[in-house]
Formats: sequence, structure tokens, C-alpha cells
Amino acid sequence: MSRKPSIAEIGAFLGHLKATREQDADSGPLLAEKADILERIAEANPDDRNAAEVAREARAAADRAQRNSE
Repeated sequence: MSRKPSIAEIGAFLGHLKATREQDADSGPLLAEKADILERIAEANPDDRNAAEVAREARAAADRAQRNSE
């Protein structure tokens, strides 16, 4: 089981989100980072079906962004 994300990791993600929005940068890597964090949260909370669904949706969005950038 992977460990849940730390406050520092979530803070770093939020910093990346802000930078991406300010620079109008490619959001693909940010979507993948978001999906990773949400998957780890879902894995740390196996009884939370909503967390699992949100993580699946985030991974699907990240995968779509990856395919569209190729």
C-alpha cells in the first residue's frame, strides 16, 4: 500500500497548479500529478468508494490529456 500524500506534497501540487494557471502552461503533467495524489488518497482509504471514483476520473482525464499531447 502506498502512503498517503503529505501536506508538503499537496502544497507543492497547489503551487504547480497556480504556476500552470499563471503561465498558461500545458496542464497534462499537472493532471497526472493530481491523479497520483488522488489515487494515493483512495488507496489510503479503501472503504471510501467516493475517493476511489474521484481518483479513477482523475486518472482518466490525465490519460486523455497524455494521448491528446502525443
